[in-house]
Amino acid sequence: MRSISAILFIRLLFPMNTFGQNDQEAIKILDKFTENALKAPSVSMKFKLITINQTDNTIDTLAGSIILSKDKFKLDLPDNTVWFNGETSWSYLPAEKEVTITKPDKKDDTFQSRPSLIFSMYKKGYKSRLVEERSDSYIIDLYPEDIKSELLRVRLSIGKTILNLISLEYKRRDGVIVTLHVNEYDLKVKPEPGTFVFQPGNFKDVEVIDMR
Repeated sequence: MRSISAILFIRLLFPMNTFGQNDQEAIKILDKFTENALKAPSVSMKFKLITINQTDNTIDTLAGSIILSKDKFKLDLPDNTVWFNGETSWSYLPAEKEVTITKPDKKDDTFQSRPSLIFSMYKKGYKSRLVEERSDSYIIDLYPEDIKSELLRVRLSIGKTILNLISLEYKRRDGVIVTLHVNEYDLKVKPEPGTFVFQPGNFKDVEVIDMR
């Protein structure tokens, strides 16, 4: 995946020491959150992505949207659209009028290849803790077991009423904090045929770079 999309869905490998044992209340909330998402026909989100670099004091903001159905997805960003049908990935750069076709490794457990890991990453390699229960949401932190990982913490804010994702924050060891603020969260959209496949007929004069 190219452009800012590589920042949006950061690699699954995180950092820091374990934080004791799993908080069973956090696990119960995460289990229900995951169940609701995975049994739905799709998960559609409109979001704002904010990247803060504390080292050079910069802030980058962009808006985007994604629709997920199991491991299939379509990701729309200002300068990049990505389709993945479970086997093949198409990354379209409108400014360059080119689409790059790849066949990701099925063993690749990174967010670039499998954004749906947002709903299951807590199950393996992380310790979970319910940090705070607010009137309308739960704040849950995930701490990676791999001390060599590059992130310090993952923080999820999950709505109480429908267990929707409100925000997702990645705090990295290098001083970069990436926060995904979800503006719209919908579990009712039934994807049309072809949603997760690049449709050449909809794009004129596009150079195809086939790297499969």
